[in-house]
Amino acid sequence: MDFDLPDHLRTLLAEMDAFIEAEIKPLEREHIQYFDHRREHARTDWDNGGIPRREWEDLLSEMRRRADKAGWLRYGLPSRFGGRDGTNLDMAVIREHLAHKGLGLHNDLQDESSIVGNFPQVIMMDRFGTADQKKEWTEALITGERSMAFGLTEPNHGSDATWLETRAVRDGDSWVINGAKRFNTGVHRATHDLVFARTSGEDGQARGITAFLVPTDTPGFTVPYYWWTFNMPTDHGEVELKDVRVPADSVLGEVDRGLEVGQTFLHENRIRQAASSLGAAQYCIDRAVAYANERSVFGKPLAVNQAVQWPLVELQTEAQMVRLLVRYAATELDRNHHMEVSDKVSMANYRANRLVCEAADRAMQVFGGVGYSRHEPFEHIYRHHRRYRITEGAEEIQIRRVAQRMFGFGKR
Repeated sequence: MDFDLPDHLRTLLAEMDAFIEAEIKPLEREHIQYFDHRREHARTDWDNGGIPRREWEDLLSEMRRRADKAGWLRYGLPSRFGGRDGTNLDMAVIREHLAHKGLGLHNDLQDESSIVGNFPQVIMMDRFGTADQKKEWTEALITGERSMAFGLTEPNHGSDATWLETRAVRDGDSWVINGAKRFNTGVHRATHDLVFARTSGEDGQARGITAFLVPTDTPGFTVPYYWWTFNMPTDHGEVELKDVRVPADSVLGEVDRGLEVGQTFLHENRIRQAASSLGAAQYCIDRAVAYANERSVFGKPLAVNQAVQWPLVELQTEAQMVRLLVRYAATELDRNHHMEVSDKVSMANYRANRLVCEAADRAMQVFGGVGYSRHEPFEHIYRHHRRYRITEGAEEIQIRRVAQRMFGFGKR
């Protein structure tokens, strides 16, 4: 068993770092208000529902434009989409590396913005879209000409996705949708919302749910408010659908089999998420160790105290174990259908997301009052990554997924 990274990745990471220093860091320094202690205030349009300020999102768009021009943004996509056929292992290593560099324009926490893009919607479209849909959507999703929010969670239903109350009824050549969705991330600027609605079957059945591409300007589609969250700005909209009519060709995938589309989105996100959480955790650990060595208390370095050493040793050990798990899960994901290794992905996801919260909290403790301030990034890292223990399937759902495979109950 070889634990070394493939040779091409070592060269790749060095080239990526050079691009960041030459193209991205200068742009970041020109807009430092988004990255220093003012970051949350500068990024948030407090008077307009708490959504991201347009100037902030325009900066992220410029970063992606430069990354795309340099050949980085599409790295993980197939070459037929202008990508470089990056594997899941490649993406796991890259995402960990970028997060380990700390906060910055190169890999910001806002909507997984990164010089190496995460495009689960493109993968969904490639796997489930019709020829016409692929032609209309694929390039537009990559460039941002079109964008897709994700409408699965509802006011009364989150992890229990098979109990959706939103309904869609066939009416001639159209579907009429009624219901409500919660936490539709990115809906403030999305051209469409991928709305999951029951079209047949009984509550609790996986079969009978369909995914619809609903234009956000369709009559009856409204966003009454945005949820203000632990980490701001917010782009998590509440959506109401009242007699929303969409054509038959708005269905993504097969009628009644929409949860297969949703599972693809979740698995693509979970492994990238785990890698980013691992990288951010390692950043917090490294910063805490460096500070403990530099800080002098009672006439000696803070680092000589076992009360400081031992918690960081525990975290470093956990990080190394999670790193091996993330890379193993990513490798298995490259070899097998995503549902065959969903338990491995779930293991990596929930452990990495828990680790980063513990690492950020410990870094704050080691730094003391300064660590608790917004002049250090730990509180921001904690507030952002804490949501990953809930989104993309709460950690309890991830653990249940592992239990299903271990004990042999439920469907894969």
